[in-house]
Amino acid sequence: MTVSIVGIGLLGGSFALAVREKYPKMRFIGVDSSAVNGQLALAKGIVDDVLPLADAIAQSTLVVMATPVNIIIDLLPTVLDHLPAGATVIDLGSTKGLICAMADAHPKRAQFVAVHPMAGTENSGPGAAFKELLVGKNLIICDREKSNPDSLTLTESLFRDVGMKLFYMTPQEHDLHLAYVSHLSHVSAFALGLTVLEKEKDEQAIFDMASTGFSSTVRLAKSSPAMWAPIFDQNRQNVSQALADYIEFLLHFKQIIDDQDVTNSLDFMQRANVIRRVLDGIEKR
Repeated sequence: MTVSIVGIGLLGGSFALAVREKYPKMRFIGVDSSAVNGQLALAKGIVDDVLPLADAIAQSTLVVMATPVNIIIDLLPTVLDHLPAGATVIDLGSTKGLICAMADAHPKRAQFVAVHPMAGTENSGPGAAFKELLVGKNLIICDREKSNPDSLTLTESLFRDVGMKLFYMTPQEHDLHLAYVSHLSHVSAFALGLTVLEKEKDEQAIFDMASTGFSSTVRLAKSSPAMWAPIFDQNRQNVSQALADYIEFLLHFKQIIDDQDVTNSLDFMQRANVIRRVLDGIEKR
């Protein structure tokens, strides 16, 4: 079996490393606009060859699209156009509405499976890839009924084999939920990082005074803007509503602080502490 990874970054590279561990005889082809990424992926053993897109697709049983979501939108019709009979293409994008709509308009829609591995770090590129990234994490599959049984079974089997837990949603449900549990946290981190940088012009002072709490809160601000700007754009309606809800709570908390209302401050934070139970439940699943 030959697998092509289009976009050899953190997620695509980690998927390849994890599957290679389970199936050492499987062949992996890399496709990347960066020659440096291609060479690094070869050196790290993520892929066996680096080829142009059309050459890679022609040889593939499975094509994994792991580029930023705007590039997935641009390339998906071409990939489906050239996809061999019996082959499968999946995307790993963090938005699903526009991608699934694009696939729905193509005559080879049944050979496509829309997935989103809920895994990542703030780092990017093939150098950041590691085989354990997906273990124990959730995989969301959208519109499974539109994929042919062979393509769906192959996709489910590979992700289960690398230790992921599978969930099923519509693209609309996915994009709504992700706006709150993923996209909003990245917006918040970018905004917090910029707020501190603008206020504290002396970067050495930030380094000296920053605690582990600040570091963990702002960590996501180190994420790739080239990846996240298209995500915010493609999911802009849901992200905008999530931001509006978040800003409402921020303004409420600001008013509590301005009013020196310690009682409501405590109540506000105690209500938020319920998230501990939610997160503990997630970790135990």
